[in-house]
Amino acid sequence: MTFSLAARCPRTGQFAVAVTSSSPAVAARCAFARAGVGAVTTQNITDPRLGPALLTALAAGLDAESALARVLEAASFPACRQLTLVDSAGRTAAWSGEKTLGVHAQALASDAVSAGNLLANPGVPQAVLAAFAATDPALELGSRVITAMQAGLEAGGEAGPIRSAGLIVVDREAWPLADLRVDWHGEPLAELAALWDVWAPQMRDYVTRALNPEGAPSYGVPGDE
Repeated sequence: MTFSLAARCPRTGQFAVAVTSSSPAVAARCAFARAGVGAVTTQNITDPRLGPALLTALAAGLDAESALARVLEAASFPACRQLTLVDSAGRTAAWSGEKTLGVHAQALASDAVSAGNLLANPGVPQAVLAAFAATDPALELGSRVITAMQAGLEAGGEAGPIRSAGLIVVDREAWPLADLRVDWHGEPLAELAALWDVWAPQMRDYVTRALNPEGAPSYGVPGDE
């Protein structure tokens, strides 16, 4: 049981992936993003190798559809996989193999793609995309993606209760601007939103600390990580 959103912000060039599932630690297996390259999900009967493979294909210059075709050609058991991706130009692609579990669906738009399996109803991915499109593009991409995922849950979400959720946001550096995970919780999306509210105001300070420690707001504070 999984539904997800991979998205690009044309204003900032950031990419984000959010995913939720009934299984524990879903983001550790299913969510992938690379700064300047794209965002990817690999879900259903998950093969985590496909996430890096799709990003490598995008980094080689392929567009979303071509990258998907290349990776599927070499993938094992493609009928069991569900994949989504958005490339550096905002083009999107998705795949749901014939053995995708339960009620499943996918929805694609410029800069955003959503898919799910074992859903409460097939309209969930479209509800995610509609909510994402309705968000203010001036907001942080992480905020927009979390809002859209919450709308997917309100539209029915998965056929059973969700237990884990995660969010990755990449910006300009090789490491994520945000990498937040709720690995087992009764209300993981609500908990993820709460984590985002804690992290978002300070996330750029950690980038500054990495690139220019002497210019970071917290530099020299005793006990600071």
